[in-house]
Amino acid sequence: MLKLARNSRQGEILEVVLSNGWDYMRSLLSSGQTGESAGEPDIPPPEVLRNILTDLGPVYVKLGQLMSTRPDLLPPEYIEALSTLHAQVPPVPWADIEPVVRQGLPRPLEEVFSDIDTQSLAAGSMAQVHRVRLRDGREMVMKVQRPGIEALVAQDVDMIKNIAKLMATTEFGKSYDVVGLADEFGKALYAELDFTKEANYTDKLRQNLSSSPWFEPERLKVPAIERNLTTRKLLIMEWLDGVPLLKAHLQGSKKDGSTDTERGELTTLVFRAFFQQFLSDGFFHADPHPGNLFYLKDGRLGILDCGMVGSLDPRTRSALTEMLLAIVNADASRCAQLSLQLAEPTQPIDLARLEGDYVQLLRRYYNLSLSELNTSEAFYEVLQAARRNHLRWPGNIGLFAKSLGNLEGVARQFNPQVNVLEEVKPLMTDIFRKELIGDDPVQALFRTTLEFKNLSLESPRQVSFLLNRLSNETLRFNLRVEGLDSLRRSLDESANRRTFGTVLSALILGAAILSTGAQTPQLTLLTNILFGAACSIGLVLLYKIVRSGQLK
Repeated sequence: MLKLARNSRQGEILEVVLSNGWDYMRSLLSSGQTGESAGEPDIPPPEVLRNILTDLGPVYVKLGQLMSTRPDLLPPEYIEALSTLHAQVPPVPWADIEPVVRQGLPRPLEEVFSDIDTQSLAAGSMAQVHRVRLRDGREMVMKVQRPGIEALVAQDVDMIKNIAKLMATTEFGKSYDVVGLADEFGKALYAELDFTKEANYTDKLRQNLSSSPWFEPERLKVPAIERNLTTRKLLIMEWLDGVPLLKAHLQGSKKDGSTDTERGELTTLVFRAFFQQFLSDGFFHADPHPGNLFYLKDGRLGILDCGMVGSLDPRTRSALTEMLLAIVNADASRCAQLSLQLAEPTQPIDLARLEGDYVQLLRRYYNLSLSELNTSEAFYEVLQAARRNHLRWPGNIGLFAKSLGNLEGVARQFNPQVNVLEEVKPLMTDIFRKELIGDDPVQALFRTTLEFKNLSLESPRQVSFLLNRLSNETLRFNLRVEGLDSLRRSLDESANRRTFGTVLSALILGAAILSTGAQTPQLTLLTNILFGAACSIGLVLLYKIVRSGQLK
């Protein structure tokens, strides 16, 4: 029997769980029972879950932040509670950070930096940030991994996977594939320990946003990475001089309306930059919270922290575009079709019930204007309705929903009059045009013409072949009807039992007739053999009936 509370860290986790009153996990950790014997999971209320994760420390805080990116799995109240999680960790003293920095640099620290602010600008669960100046005078930001965090992540990820295995046999565990989720979260946590990945993501995002037909790329700024100084534990990037977007005091006055104009332009820039990532590039910044969108002193918009990103393949992007339009148009039938296209069923799906839930959900948006419609909130509710109907969404859909929710939340705080659909309408129109005719209309026309030519050449041949098969009576249809195999087996078993019964009756009657006139030892022996065979067949038949469970 697996015992989880067997070392100091596990004992600490048990103590936190006990102090916060989560009875189900207390019994699971203390007894090491499997999921079935412990009963169905009793998930703690949102505030209790947030307190447990906060008390457990930085790794579990990061786990909670990752869970908040999955509105396809958790109800809205949990997403809201986990979205406010912040690691209450003091910065590591410079004396402890300096060895990590020196070990990561290719040259002595004094030869690389002319100045280092030893006071941390910000401290998170995985790393902390310092402002530095290179020898060539450039202002940079240095992100340093917290000492000892790798060992703590490895220990806690192992614990999370063990808990998932205990829960895997419950209905909850099967429905949500908790073992798969634990693996997914574990990989995400390990990925955040490798700053070279974040550097690659940052470079890719900057490259993708360097050109666009829908906004002015020069108005956006993604920090440049100092690649020759960046390692797994050390990330050196360009310093962006500005303030968080929601704290920005824009130039101009309310009297002449210039401030409102600039707010509108920045709102349009933010939405078009992110919807290009969502629907065109397929690679997007997954955490556009207020602290990661900066208003720079030169009037540009800065996008920071590419540690969490998502990706969407062309098929998914196309379906999501249709889904957003279906939500706006309150088209429940199309929402249901697209949900089945994107999500994986965990049980047989009742399509009528799914569509009915969507009708009830979207009815609330019938009489709302586009400016009143909260697109991300409606999309969240679609995800939740599908989840209740036993559909499991891919993780990238959850990341998209979370990113869209953060983006729309920031935009509405910055500019309450924002109309999401109006902001991105030109972009969506162009995307649909590209899907229909591609980037090169002439090439698309040639391709379509060739396909029609091939169809016109092949069709008579195929029709002729079909007619020949019909005239020669060699055409065969292969049909498969669900459930026929089990029906065939049942019929075979019934026929076999009936045959056994018939043979048994014949043996009994034959033995009875012979026994009445048995005058010789040979006839008496034959009678006994017939009775013995009848008894054997009868016992076999009785055994098969009892074993099949259909005795009654």
